[in-house]
Amino acid sequence: METRISGSGLALLEKSLCYLSLAFLAMLPAAEMIARLVFKTGVHGSIETMEHLLLMVGLISGMAATSRGEHLSIALAQNFFPQKIKDRLAAGNSLLAALVLTVIAFTGVSFVAIGLSPPRMVGFIPNQTFALIIPIGYGVMAVRFARSAPVTGRARVLPVLAVILGVIFSFPMIAKTIWGFNLPDAAYAITEGFFDLAYYAKTPVVLLLLFAALAGAPLFVVLGGLSLILIQGAGGEVDVVANQVYTTLTKDSFIAIPLFTLTGFFLSESKAGERLVETFRSLFGWMPGGMIVATVVICAFFTSFTGASGVTILALGGILHAILKEARYTDRFSIGLLTSVGSIGLLFPPSIPIILVGTASMTNIFHVFLGGIVPGLLLVTAVIVFGVGSSIKTKIPVEPFDLKRAGAALKNAGFEIALPFLLIAGYFSGILTLIEIGAVAVIYIFIVEVCIHRDLAVRDVPKVCAKAVPIIGGVLSILALSQALSYYIVDTQAPENLVRWMQEAVHSKYLFLLLLNVTLLVVGCLMDIFSAILIVLPLIIPVGLAYGIEPAHLGIIFITNLEVGFLTPPVGMNLFLAAYRFNTPFIKICRYVFPFMLIQLVVVLLVTYLPQLSLFLIRVFG
Repeated sequence: METRISGSGLALLEKSLCYLSLAFLAMLPAAEMIARLVFKTGVHGSIETMEHLLLMVGLISGMAATSRGEHLSIALAQNFFPQKIKDRLAAGNSLLAALVLTVIAFTGVSFVAIGLSPPRMVGFIPNQTFALIIPIGYGVMAVRFARSAPVTGRARVLPVLAVILGVIFSFPMIAKTIWGFNLPDAAYAITEGFFDLAYYAKTPVVLLLLFAALAGAPLFVVLGGLSLILIQGAGGEVDVVANQVYTTLTKDSFIAIPLFTLTGFFLSESKAGERLVETFRSLFGWMPGGMIVATVVICAFFTSFTGASGVTILALGGILHAILKEARYTDRFSIGLLTSVGSIGLLFPPSIPIILVGTASMTNIFHVFLGGIVPGLLLVTAVIVFGVGSSIKTKIPVEPFDLKRAGAALKNAGFEIALPFLLIAGYFSGILTLIEIGAVAVIYIFIVEVCIHRDLAVRDVPKVCAKAVPIIGGVLSILALSQALSYYIVDTQAPENLVRWMQEAVHSKYLFLLLLNVTLLVVGCLMDIFSAILIVLPLIIPVGLAYGIEPAHLGIIFITNLEVGFLTPPVGMNLFLAAYRFNTPFIKICRYVFPFMLIQLVVVLLVTYLPQLSLFLIRVFG
């Protein structure tokens, strides 16, 4: 389901603004770093400018993701219904998205007009000017969803009605924008009527939105709809949704997200994967299970940069599957391995989920990075040991070691292999900030792939950005609106109430951790990792503290559990991606991945009940 307008002036403007914003997001931190390290000063207003460029990137890339139909969704129901029902569900989801996003667009109008008045200068541009992207972005997304609805005949009027209905439901924001807080009596009465309607319609609308999520509605739309109805149903001002979008997408800690995502796509779109495969194959191919070592390490490397396990499966699945098949591994083993290791790098820096855990738990990101290293190595080692054992048992042949071949391969992939070591050294030494290592990663890998290896020509760079932008847009769209829902959750004192209930119902710390494991496996099946961290983790952190569990340890438990959730039938996200990538029935994928899932479950339990695995490096270096 796509609405392509690539030849239009609007699409060209979107691309230009998005690519320029990404370029400045990479160059400004680099300039800040040089000014600080060389001239012992900084670039005036650079952080605030970067924050507002992130806002531009977030909304424009969200528009691009809408245009291509690439927003993240669950789509559980879509996998079990005949095509006719699927088409109707798709139409309903598009109409719902058009309605919800129209309302959010008007919350943006109200927020820009009133919430940011008087304006504040960001460089030489008022922050209101940057914030205009909120109503414009969501307005364009609303229209695109309306246009993409697969309806025919008389039903063609429905997309127009969805947008009109969205405008009607936006009356409180429209009235507030026109009259401020001194509404005429008639407008005040109508506004109160909408608040009453939201109060009584809250439960059925929430149920409708949850069904829509299972039926394939974009998750950011569901989160936005839940935020709107719950906030207004509680008597709150819904323009707080736009406020949370603005606050979230102008957080300096999130600036690294598009930078690392872009780095991952430069790696996946170049021949870096082939060079790394050849290098690790030549280094480890002589030992039993050597290709297993190579596969696991390469997948961990790529996932740590993209932050999305699906990208690793789609980008490297084909080449690694062919090599494993050539090495005489069965489809059952190789597909199960590749599906399970798609998310295995999420615990290693500069993983985006680790950044989000630090933000959501208000924990030092440096500590969370440290906390993930030992559990990540344990997970990698467990899968490698199982793979090597299986290789020995099935007598997989090995290759003779060729020093000349290994040296040549290592030389060819040396720049890519050096990248994580350079970034880790720069960040953990305190020389570079998180934003700066993101900028260094993009610039470094651009120089390596375009100027040194020349896998990519300069004219190919926009194509790489075009592939990265929908992923960036999908992630940032979810982050922005999940924060709006988190605002409602916190405002209703749900975390405090949950703490009281848990302490009354569950007296054992270990029983709480077991319940948490089970809950997070379900969450990992039903939610993407980004919204799960930002919505569920803030709820659990106070409960964990009440049981004496440190936030960094809880964050690592979260990520390891969610990794396994991606592999858990019937709706684990990586299972569907693998079925698509390897053209294999879903049921077979579930069978193939089962032994690897059990291994990861054992690691989850070790990480959960042995906190020193997560806390050891924090206590030594933190």
